[in-house]
Amino acid sequence: MTTGITLPRRSRAQLGTADVHIARGGHPVLQGVDLAVSPGSRIGVVGENGRGKSTLIHILAGTLDPDSGSVRRYGSLGVAEQEMTVAPGRTVGDLIDIELAAARAALRILDDSAVGLSEGRSAAAETYAQALEVAEQLEAWDADRRVDTALEALGAVTDRSRLLSEMSVGQRYRVRLAALLGAEHDFLLLDEPTNHLDADGLDYLTERLQQTRSGIVLVSHDRALLSDVATSILDLNPSRDGRPRLYGGGYAGYREGRKAEYARWVDEYNRQEAERARLAGDLEHARDRLVDGWRPDKGTGKHQRATRAPGLVRSVHRRQDALDDQEITTPVPPLRFTMPPLGAELDLIEPDTPLIRAEHVVVAGRLDRPVSLTVLAGSRLVVTGPNGAGKSTLLAVLGQTVTPTSGTLVVDPVVRVGLLAQESAPPSGKRVREVYDTHLGLLAARGVVPEDRTVPLEDLGLLAEADLDKRVRDLSMGQQRRLDLAMTLAARPHVLLLDEPTNHLSITLVDELTEALEATDAAVVLATHDRQLRRDVAGWKHLNPSGDPGEDDAA
Repeated sequence: MTTGITLPRRSRAQLGTADVHIARGGHPVLQGVDLAVSPGSRIGVVGENGRGKSTLIHILAGTLDPDSGSVRRYGSLGVAEQEMTVAPGRTVGDLIDIELAAARAALRILDDSAVGLSEGRSAAAETYAQALEVAEQLEAWDADRRVDTALEALGAVTDRSRLLSEMSVGQRYRVRLAALLGAEHDFLLLDEPTNHLDADGLDYLTERLQQTRSGIVLVSHDRALLSDVATSILDLNPSRDGRPRLYGGGYAGYREGRKAEYARWVDEYNRQEAERARLAGDLEHARDRLVDGWRPDKGTGKHQRATRAPGLVRSVHRRQDALDDQEITTPVPPLRFTMPPLGAELDLIEPDTPLIRAEHVVVAGRLDRPVSLTVLAGSRLVVTGPNGAGKSTLLAVLGQTVTPTSGTLVVDPVVRVGLLAQESAPPSGKRVREVYDTHLGLLAARGVVPEDRTVPLEDLGLLAEADLDKRVRDLSMGQQRRLDLAMTLAARPHVLLLDEPTNHLSITLVDELTEALEATDAAVVLATHDRQLRRDVAGWKHLNPSGDPGEDDAA
């Protein structure tokens, strides 16, 4: 059966890479990637921005060749890249036809060969058998129904005559994703497929990826999707030897494996640094002895100085050689977020005395339903509700950056409140270190916190040393968000108000922040749409300012 279309191979399908390397502008993007994908396997791909996640998808799809290494492909591929070009005049139906090409071809050949059988053509029997096998593998008769179901579930346009150029980016993405999910390819390569999906669409996508026979390579920042779908995780972040790490056990196994890998990395680096420090000390001691040897105590003869000198010189040379040989081969471990101690001085407040008390607060047009709440030392609260419920406004009221139209707000005078707003301020042309130091100076000058109690930026593990001299406007969105978080923690607040704290942050940092929020002595009030974070804080108290059930409450 010859169609010119890549046919599914099912159990015989293969997709993978062997020692793949690729660089851009002289900088390595991927180094030594070994990956094997089989039908039914579900591999999540994670890494900081610029670590080559999308590049790996392009290499697997065959649209980009690696500089070295090999790629094997045997079977059909469905690809959802982050960018999507639209040819003039192409419709929803055209996009579906592209993904269902193999099913369409199998059914067409099946029909043609059936006519040949009825006419007594001898070659028709073999062609019919091959087409029937492919059609059965693809469940081709049901392909359009599967696509229609996916279109409905994802909230996509169902009119197949609709021009793609007349649709929004999100609408086009949902149509393409529905077509991919209905096509039954051997492999699905998905780059951030949760973009443009609502809660119902996310649930449907999760269910379909769990049930599909296809092998999946899934690039995503959505920790809930990775937790629910991925059976293993490929981590493209820096490692001790520069090569990616593949962790089994799903997302939970990845978290534990990464933590253990980081501990080994730090231990190995510290051991090498300690050995180098010891050798440097031995060299300094030998040099001191050489100086002392050339200046012996009074009464010591010149012959004794002459006798000792050669041995001391040789000792210095041996130790210098040993130090030169002791090269630190382990690279410096990556940053790790460290939450500073929070909640100090709260012993000045009587137990059960509210740190913040809001009674019937209203902000006209933004928080129309009166809200009352009390924040106690060490308490935990999740503010829930659909968009427009007033979550951000409530946090801004508690943080005293928005004045309520009515109601009362009382914040204990000794209590320090830190508010991480949902959006960063317009980026400054000043350098990061200058912006942070100015912020610390203002905190001290206003009497918010003594200067010796502020948090040095380097202690937080949020920004690399090389980033501190960059201008804020030159930072990535994620780096700007890290700076926002650092400035929120600078005064060691007793109450942390966090509005969508995971926006633009890496998966690694979000995990570290989540652990820190569970352990801190500060009170925490949190508003988030992050599905995994909402799962992690499911045991906290919840408050919906609107009083109406929304997708947050149902999560």
